[in-house]
Amino acid sequence: MGENYGKYAYPVRETVEKLRREYPSGTRVRLVSTADPCPDTKPGDTGTVNFVDNTGSVFISFDNGSLLGIQYGLDEIQKI
Repeated sequence: MGENYGKYAYPVRETVEKLRREYPSGTRVRLVSTADPCPDTKPGDTGTVNFVDNTGSVFISFDNGSLLGIQYGLDEIQKI
């Protein structure tokens, strides 16, 4: 996840399909960075992927109870 598509642009269908293959439901991830900091999550927090929506956002249930949609091109996560 790291290409910058701008704040309001969405990735093409092929990219969304690739994200769904890379981050299927149940995948464990770590938050690396986010463009819009949330008070409940910080870099280094870990969680489990719920799903990837049609805009390429990866929705995660973090271990601390927080729920967050990671925006493709703006935020960064890594598999653990």
